[in-house]
Parts: sequence; C-alpha cells; structure tokens
Amino acid sequence: MLQLKGLQKKVGNFELKNINLDIHEGEYFIIVGPTGAGKTVLLELIAGMYQPDAGEIWFDNTEIGKLFPEQRNVGFVYQDYALFPHLTVKENIMFGLKVRGVGTGESKKRFNDIVSFLRIEYMLDRFPSTLSGGEKQRTALARALVTLPRILLLDEPLSALDPQIKRGFQEELRRIHEATKTTTLHITHDFAEAMTLGDRVGVLHEGKIVQVGKPADIFRRPNSYFVADFVGVENIFRGESKGRTVEIAPEIRIRTTYPKDGPVVLTLRSEDIIISREKLDSSAQNNFQGQIVEINDQRPLCRVTVDIGIEIVALVTTQTVEDFNFKLGDKVWLAFKSAAVHVL
Repeated sequence: MLQLKGLQKKVGNFELKNINLDIHEGEYFIIVGPTGAGKTVLLELIAGMYQPDAGEIWFDNTEIGKLFPEQRNVGFVYQDYALFPHLTVKENIMFGLKVRGVGTGESKKRFNDIVSFLRIEYMLDRFPSTLSGGEKQRTALARALVTLPRILLLDEPLSALDPQIKRGFQEELRRIHEATKTTTLHITHDFAEAMTLGDRVGVLHEGKIVQVGKPADIFRRPNSYFVADFVGVENIFRGESKGRTVEIAPEIRIRTTYPKDGPVVLTLRSEDIIISREKLDSSAQNNFQGQIVEINDQRPLCRVTVDIGIEIVALVTTQTVEDFNFKLGDKVWLAFKSAAVHVL
C-alpha cells in the first residue's frame, strides 16, 4: 500500500496542504483536478524529485520519503515523455536498466518482454523526433515498465494525444494494468478519463484532496459546489431546504430524499431528466412546465435548456428531439425523481 501522511510542500507561491491518502496495492488510482491544483508536484514528491516540507511517504512498511529517487523503485512517465532525443527507442528503453545495474542477461529478457508486450518491435531503431505522439507514449511507458517498478506514476499521459488515439490508449493502459498489477497513480484534468480508467479517484483542489471515492460515486454524489462543477454537473442551484423540499426560486420547489433545513446546494444531473410535451403520469415527484430556450445538438446526444423560472439542462438523444419535433419556444414538461436530486 502507498500511504501519504500529512504531506506538505511549498513550491513558489503554491502549496500542497496536509495530503492524506491510502492507495491500495495493485490499484489504479487517479488524481483529478484543474491546472494549478498541484497534481504534478504530488507525483514528483512520491518520485523523489522534491523532499516534503512535512509529512511522510510510505510504501508497504517502508518510509520512502527520504530515499533517493533511484532507491524508490518508482516508474515515472511525464506528460512530455522526457525521452532522450539523441538515443534511439531501444536505447531509451535500456537506459533505466543500465542506471540500475541490471545484468546483461536479465536486461535482455526484460527488454524483449516489454517490447513484445507493447508491440513496438518495428520502431526500435528510430529516434524520438520521428515518432508520433502514441509511439512516444509507448516508448516512455516501456522505459518505465522495463525496470519492474512497484509504483507507476503517470503525469497526464493522454493529454497530448488526439481523440481517436486517446481512446485506444485508454484501452492500452487498462490492458497494461490488468497484466502487470502495478500500483498506478495517474493524474489528469479530465474526469471522463478518470471514469474510464480509475478504480478510485481523488479530487485535488488548491493543494488539498477534497473528495475520494469510486468514480461513479463522485460523479453522482459530489461533496461540494466545486466538485459538482468539475465533474460536469450542469444543474447546480443554491436554495433553502425545509424537510425534503428545496426552494430554488419563488414557486420553484424541488422534492428531494434529503431531510435538511437551511441553505443548501442542489445538484441534478442532466441525464436524469425526462422531457415531454405532456405532463407525465409517473412516480417522479418533480414535474415542471417550461419553455425551450436552447437546443445544443452534439450527436448522438442533445442538450435541451428549458426555462421553468430557472434554466435547467436536460440531456436526451438527438432522436428524441427529432421524434418530438422540439423547437425553440416550445412549451414542454420536465420530470425527475426526488432520488435523482443530490443536496450538499
């Protein structure tokens, strides 16, 4: 298990503040957060590029926070790959083995195994300047994995790839993790990436871990306005709660399953809303009539914004919009269950 205990580090005007985190052995853990949240600084502390100002870094039963980087058995893949431009792909991969003093026979075996596993035989004699983004990424991964690290650190590994290659590389990262079972800490600003890859996710904001959980739990039940906005909740409202009803605006009262009193933040995912021309006869406790003020077609899905006294975004299929012939200015009904409403 990788444990971060009260970890703190100030770099310039930025500060990581009291980071406490347990990452299980063999887990694929993702840290998400906006630019400037401190994600890369956190990885560099674990790798040994920085010494912490306070706190400890433990792996299994060893405190590694004061060890030299080469003593930590950590593999690091930087966002820009950090390949040596004057070395071939083969030489880049072999570099880590030479630094660690791995014998010739063992080095050859490990090299052949990782080259075969990542299917990069065809590019071993090429230099980094001739490689595509995906090929550079595979080379950097091979260089990290060939040393058999106990911990693999990935710094925004997909950010430089175009969307089509990115989807394929997500599958590749999952395949690598399932095969190697290496404890992996992956940082990104893309929550969709975290949903696809992460066993668990930690949200980092202004140098602090503000929520940890399974991706679906954070997606459905964010614990703050910031997290809700960051993970893509489009309907976030402040209101006054009494019992199981939240008043968002005059005459706009939303039923919830949360018995709270006082000021609250309410979140409602757009995909949990049903839109129709007639009021639905259903178990949904929230039904509102309004007017369509925006239709944003992002095939195969469509975001429909309806003004019910406040603007609410519903996510439906483009086919639904076409079947009902929804147009700007149309009167429609929105329905959603009280259980779909999350109250902070």
